[in-house]
Amino acid sequence: MTAAAHAVSANAPLTMPPFLAADVGGTHVRVARVQASQDPAHPVQLLEYRKFRNADYAGLSAILQAFIADGERPAHCVVATAGYAREDGTVITANVPWPLSARQIEADLGLETVYIVNDFEAVAYAAAQVDASGVLQLTGPATAPRGPTLVVGPGTGLGAALWIPTAHGAVVLATEAGQPTLAVSTELEMAIVRQMQRELAHVSVEHALSGPGLMNLYRALCAIEDQPAVLATPDAITAAAVSNQDVLARQSLEVFCGLLGSTIGDMALQYGAHGGVYLAGGILPQIREFLLNSTFVARYLNKGPMREALERIPVKVVEHGQLGVIGAASWYLGRTDV
Repeated sequence: MTAAAHAVSANAPLTMPPFLAADVGGTHVRVARVQASQDPAHPVQLLEYRKFRNADYAGLSAILQAFIADGERPAHCVVATAGYAREDGTVITANVPWPLSARQIEADLGLETVYIVNDFEAVAYAAAQVDASGVLQLTGPATAPRGPTLVVGPGTGLGAALWIPTAHGAVVLATEAGQPTLAVSTELEMAIVRQMQRELAHVSVEHALSGPGLMNLYRALCAIEDQPAVLATPDAITAAAVSNQDVLARQSLEVFCGLLGSTIGDMALQYGAHGGVYLAGGILPQIREFLLNSTFVARYLNKGPMREALERIPVKVVEHGQLGVIGAASWYLGRTDV
């Protein structure tokens, strides 16, 4: 994925002033003041970085205003967010608590231009900048031939993007991979989906493979076992599962990991991700050891004659951290019209 870094750096003007980059998730917004770097391996330099809770603010404009209140006001801002960015600068999303509009943010803050990009499209541009210490290898070889690389992340929703190398620089395909119908394989998973269908007309991938999805799995299992759902948040379920303090929490996380492996295997084949798979999301760093010891790899590889092809694709967990803002900035610097 180094070619993308070089392409971004080559497009960035040497004297470009600092600008804002934001990564909007369902729970938090990460904001940075950034500028172009002349280091091809790390084309974005973070000058200032802060993390905000969505629930504390009336909208993204208020968060950005709080960030720049005591500093110089930049002319440009790029926002990475979950959902589908329309050409008019608005966003279709189910995971962000308030409406997003590039034109409204420009008006609210007096900025010259605000760009909006899909969050996992942004993360795909940044994944190459994660060094080996921030990577957990789940399966496959340490390296793979240069080719399409898939970035997937379960968080408040499930995001995915495909990084595609070309002779003229990298192209990133943003997807809505969390929205297709969830495919299940075991009797227990089928029972869980039947339980979820009592409330949902369409059980999507992210209805299981996300933070809220983990809650759905846990509640469905509690209903199947006729037990009260005593845990109220994904973090509580994860903590109880990892510490082996709650049987149904642990079973929920085991189902989550199995479904994740099966779904990632499907996606790797569907998108032809010969260059590798990066898993980045708020949940995964909390369950690294659990994931390693789960059925994830077995389910990922369980694709009949395609097992051999999947064995050649490295699958790695990367720390999401600042990837969203770095990726958004990289996307912006790679544009030919900035």
